[in-house]
This record gives sequence, structure tokens and C-alpha cells, in this order.
Amino acid sequence: MTDLLAALLLGIIEGITEFLPISSTGHLLIAERWLGHRSDLFNISIQAGAILAVVLIYRQRLWDLAMGFIGRRASAEHSPAGMALTPAQARDYAFKLAAAFGVTAVLGLVVKKLGFELPDQVTPIAWALVIGGVWMIAAEHLAAKRAAKLGERAAITWTVAILVGIAQVVAGVFPGTSRSAATIFVALLAGTTSRAAATEFAFLVGIPTMFAATAYELMHVLGNGEAANEDWTALAVAFVASAITAFVAVKWLLHYIQSHRFTAFAIYRFVLGAALLLLVPTGT
Repeated sequence: MTDLLAALLLGIIEGITEFLPISSTGHLLIAERWLGHRSDLFNISIQAGAILAVVLIYRQRLWDLAMGFIGRRASAEHSPAGMALTPAQARDYAFKLAAAFGVTAVLGLVVKKLGFELPDQVTPIAWALVIGGVWMIAAEHLAAKRAAKLGERAAITWTVAILVGIAQVVAGVFPGTSRSAATIFVALLAGTTSRAAATEFAFLVGIPTMFAATAYELMHVLGNGEAANEDWTALAVAFVASAITAFVAVKWLLHYIQSHRFTAFAIYRFVLGAALLLLVPTGT
């Protein structure tokens, strides 16, 4: 397999898995065992491609939030969750996004300083996939029961915002957890019973979080001189592939959850996790 084809496949894998609740980190770590290990700069770049796709999808929503923050009313038509926001609501929503990001940033730096991170090995990733699948089914079941009893709730509370911030850190520590899965289902468990609203908040807070993480890692890579040895053609191919596939994947997911639960993703996690535990030698 040529290096460009391997880079293309890794970019596609990143784009598909970054925002679906199936763990991009887990899939990339496994894929690299067959397609070859890549530099930190390469992995940072394809993640940036996926982030760019989400920014493009939510560009009008982000603009509406900004305009609402300074006093202009936002419109519902640009929101995947269909939530119209008054200027006061836009400010409240923006502050909650900032709070979630702030919690992630502070706790993330603490975790980084302490050096607390699980090894990138197949066995813990496989277990994270399986346990995450159980978590997804349980969370959505409880959210559905609450919605049936109290009605669907699209509001993001301060509790939801803080817990989403914590969930992002947990997902970063445990490879295979999935940032999107952790944040969406924490929001569902904490009281936002609307799948669309929980997903929108999780994706929006993921934009500054992932940009900050990418910038942090990029400064580290540029500082130690690793960029000098990078294959920039392969990196560019992977970046474009990641951006395009992420755009398609997120658009599809936002449409899918309007009428479907996340059960199919949980089953996928079960199957993949079990296959890894059975087929891959322990400790590899």
C-alpha cells in the first residue's frame, strides 16, 4: 500500500469516527497498526480537518449565537436542534458553552500535568468500547423514560454544561471512550432529554475544545522540530479527506437522530470491542 493511500484511509477513518459516538482515537490507534504509525503533527492535522467540517456545518448557528449575545435575536431555522434563542437566551447558552469549555481546559491541564493517561493499547480500548456501549443504552433508556414522564426537554442547564465539560476530560483520559458519546449521553442523563439538543451542545462545545487541544499539541510539535520531517503531501491528502468525510458524517448523524436512537452505535461498539478482545493478542 502506498503512503498516500494509507494517509487517505486514515483521514477518512478520522472524519467518519470523530463525531460519531464510536471513538475516533480507538479506531485510529487500531488502524495505525496496519497502515503505519503517524506523527503527532499528522494526527493533529486530520483532527483539525474534522473540526473545520463541524464549524462549516454550524457556521450560521455560531453566527446567530454571536449576534444574540450582542442583542440581536437568533433564528431557529439554522439550528439542527430547532431552538430559537432570544438575545438573553443566546447569552445564557454562550456562557454555558464557555463554562463547559472552561471546566475541560482547567481539568485537562491538571490531568496533563499529573501525566494521568491510559496506555494506547488494544485491550483497554476494547473494554472502553464495550462499556461505552452499555453506558449509551442505559443513558438513552433513562432519558426516554424521563421524556415520557416530563416531556422532551431541550434546555441546557448549568449542571449539564459542567458535566459535559468533565465528560470531555474523561474521554481524553480513556482511549476508546469517544468524546461525542461521553458528552451527548452525560447531557441526556443530566436532564436534556432531546437527542438533537444534547448533540448540538456536545458538538458546539467540542469546537473550542478541539481547537484548543489542537493548538496546544501543535505548539509542542513545532517546538521540538518534528515538523521538519513531515510528509506534507500525505498530510494534506489526509486533512482534506478528514474534512470531507466529517462533514458528510455529521450531516448524516444530525438527520439520523431526528427519528432514531443511538442503539445501532452501541451495538457496533459491542461487536468491535468483542472482536478486538477475541482476535487481538493481549497487550498489543
